Amino acid sequence: MLIDFYKYQGTGNDFVMIDNRSLFFPKEDVSLIERLCDRRFGIGADGLILLENDAATDFKMVYYNSDGNESSMCGNGGRCLVAFAKELNVIDDATTFIATDGLHHATVASDGLVSLQMIDVKELKITPEFSFLNTGSPHHVQIVDDLEHYNVKKNGAAIRYSELYGKAGSNVNFVSQINEDTFAVRTYERGVEDETLACGTGVTAVAIAMNATGVTSSNAIHLNVEGGKLEVSFDQLGSQYTNVFLKGPAQFVFKGQIEI
Repeated sequence: MLIDFYKYQGTGNDFVMIDNRSLFFPKEDVSLIERLCDRRFGIGADGLILLENDAATDFKMVYYNSDGNESSMCGNGGRCLVAFAKELNVIDDATTFIATDGLHHATVASDGLVSLQMIDVKELKITPEFSFLNTGSPHHVQIVDDLEHYNVKKNGAAIRYSELYGKAGSNVNFVSQINEDTFAVRTYERGVEDETLACGTGVTAVAIAMNATGVTSSNAIHLNVEGGKLEVSFDQLGSQYTNVFLKGPAQFVFKGQIEI
C-alpha cells in the first residue's frame, strides 16, 4: 500500500506526520513504525504522529517514538501536529485537541510560531542533585558543568536505565544557566535512546524545575536547545504550576509517498 506522509520539525525535533482520519494505518505494527522513522532505511524521524478524528475536540494526537512504540506526550510533536492540522484545513489559528495526557489548547501565530498549552504540574521531586517531574512525559533535570562537551548519550542512558526509574525509565535533561531567565538544555530521550536536538516536554520540565528550585524567579523562560530556541511560560499557584505554555517554531520540511 502506498501512503502519503508529511515531515515536520520543531527546533530540530523531527516527525513523520500521517493523516489517519480514515483509520487506514496499521497502528499495531511496531516494526513498520520503526522502519518509517529509521534514518537510513525509512523516512527518518524522532517519532511518528497520527492525526485522527475525535468526537469532542478538533483532532486526536497519537504519538510513537522512533522505536515503534506508542509513547507519552511529545511537546514539539504536539506543536508540529497543530501546524499539520492547519495545513490540512482541519483548524484555523486556534485549536483544542486530545492527546495521551489529556486536553491541549494551542494557537498558531502569523509568523508560524505555535504556542501549546501543556498539562498542569502538581508534583515535583527535588533533591540536591536533580529534580524529577512529569510534564506529559517523565523528566529528570540535572545541572551540569561544561554542557557543551558533556557526554549526553552515555550519561543520559546511565540515568534512564538506572534503578532510580526502573523499567519505565525517564527522559534526562542536562542544564546550564546562561542568565536569569535563559538556560541551555541537552536531552536524552527514552524511546529514541539517544540525544535529540530538542525536547518540548523536556524544556518545559527544565523551566519549571529551575523556578521550583530557586535558580530563577522568572515565570517566562528561554531555552536554548541544540536545534534552536524555545520559550516556556507558566503561572505558579502555591506548589502547582498552571497555564503552562510551550512556544516555538513548527516547520514543514517535505511531503512524499512511501510503500508500506
